[in-house]
Amino acid sequence: MIYSDKEKYKDILKDSVSYLEQRGFENIKADVEGYETPKSFAKKGSEISITPDIVAEKEGRKHYFDISLKSEKPKLLKSKWLFLNTLSNLKSSRFRLITTRGHYKFTNEMLDDINLTNKSLIKI
Repeated sequence: MIYSDKEKYKDILKDSVSYLEQRGFENIKADVEGYETPKSFAKKGSEISITPDIVAEKEGRKHYFDISLKSEKPKLLKSKWLFLNTLSNLKSSRFRLITTRGHYKFTNEMLDDINLTNKSLIKI
């Protein structure tokens, strides 16, 4: 999700973190109270900063998670997903999307638009 939506969907972020904890993920970093904030990546020469919603480790491999919810700025969301996907490929880590009921169609259309159709969604 983009930064402007974080406050609105804080409960979904908490549910996602607890879901990942139940699945055996460790060293979870999320922008939620009680957790460390994930590392942000800044675009050089610009004020744009990208922060993954959740970063966690499982079996020694780092996983980047982004929560996919309907947004007013889909172009910004698409560029964030492309960046996180590229970053995860470079660092031999994984990138997954988490979505909830009512947002599946939006998420699948966005993935089709940016040719990331091989991504499997985590449905909470």
